Amino acid sequence: MTFRLPDALQTSDDAAAVALLKRYYGAPYLGPGCADGAYFDTWATDSDPMRFTADDLIAIKFLSVEAPKTAVRALLRDRSGEFSKLLVDLGPDRELANENKLLGDTWPGWRLMDELRSIPGVGTTTASKLLARKRPRLRPIWDTVVAAVTDTVPAQWEPLRTALRANDCALHRRLLRLRDAAELPTEVSALRILDVIAWREGKDRGL
Repeated sequence: MTFRLPDALQTSDDAAAVALLKRYYGAPYLGPGCADGAYFDTWATDSDPMRFTADDLIAIKFLSVEAPKTAVRALLRDRSGEFSKLLVDLGPDRELANENKLLGDTWPGWRLMDELRSIPGVGTTTASKLLARKRPRLRPIWDTVVAAVTDTVPAQWEPLRTALRANDCALHRRLLRLRDAAELPTEVSALRILDVIAWREGKDRGL
């Protein structure tokens, strides 16, 4: 599997990518006209990284998904301890570009994704957004718009890791430069920079 870069990242000119970021996040950041999703990255970032909380369920609403009641019960009460252990097994947040081993089927991140998707009413998009709340530098957000732009299936995680690490992590370093150029806070991860560029580009195409 491969990962196709959005058109805005297929040239060395950063202007188009920065413009997409500013349209989404506002200029200044969270200024008038920003997308609702701009609030996702910094909403209650002091929440427990080893436990899903009500703030996580609120945050994903900014990305146009609603956690079903089954997820509210599972994450906050019935299976809270189980999911906490899975988050502990996955370890702290870290840059996906620094993961130097293949993300195989038994990798803790995939086990956590599988368990999230085992909750009735939770699909890949919602699961990825929930996990991106807990591990924003490690878990990319997946939805049909981003998948169409990047030519990936729900198993995008490994192809993206490979792309980020290529050429001495050139793509990862560029995404961080774009974040600075768009004057965004450090809470906005490299993965979110890529996600927003792909999503905004896809919406402009009518996807």
